[in-house]
Amino acid sequence: MNYENILVEQENSIQVITINRPSKLNALNKATIEELSHALIASDKDTSVRVVIITGAGEKAFVAGADISEFSDFSVEEGKDLSKKGHDQLFSLIDQMKTPVIAAVNGFALGGGLELAMAAHIRIFSENARVGLPETSLGVIPGYGGTQRLAQIAGKGRAMEMILSAEMINASKALDYGITNNVVPLEELIDSAKKMAQKIIKNSPMALATAIQCVNANYAPGVDGMAYEINAFGNCFGTEDFTEGTRAFIEKRKANF
Repeated sequence: MNYENILVEQENSIQVITINRPSKLNALNKATIEELSHALIASDKDTSVRVVIITGAGEKAFVAGADISEFSDFSVEEGKDLSKKGHDQLFSLIDQMKTPVIAAVNGFALGGGLELAMAAHIRIFSENARVGLPETSLGVIPGYGGTQRLAQIAGKGRAMEMILSAEMINASKALDYGITNNVVPLEELIDSAKKMAQKIIKNSPMALATAIQCVNANYAPGVDGMAYEINAFGNCFGTEDFTEGTRAFIEKRKANF
């Protein structure tokens, strides 16, 4: 697939996907969502990709939101389909990927932009990041997981405040709220994300994928997270990664995963 709205670059085991619509502040339109979905599915199947970093082109915006012009005249059923397709095609896809995903948030991450960042497994913000869910000011609500993930990440009270006020918060407050794992100068953002990726790459791909699934299980309806963990923990014992990891520890060497 030839991409018009994203750039995909790989350096060793780290893949960087850049949303490349700077003139539109990297807003998510239908085509961009489709391209991101295609690239991420390919990444998750490619064993040479150990970590994916998602960022936005330029210094102003990670993703300034969805492209409102595409759905301003939608019907009720079209609105429901828009949300479901977004969940299935991109936001839930990222959340459930076996490959760890880091969102490197540069500048504005509003609406779908913040929802995209929250779907990632780890978030790093630049100091100029400004984030929020302004949908209620447009007569709608967050539709790509914002009402759910923000409450899970920041807590119900802070999620209610941000969604009901529709106001942006800065990177410092986002760190205080637990929305981001770290805040760094803009010029250090991608390097910081890559350093985090290098820490992750040292570990077992099987164990990383299993850990992501276990953490997500806690939020899945009708799933006993503890029971899921017990089963997944036991399954690790039957893998080559477990054999290599424990052998390397006993032999006092680095594991070769």
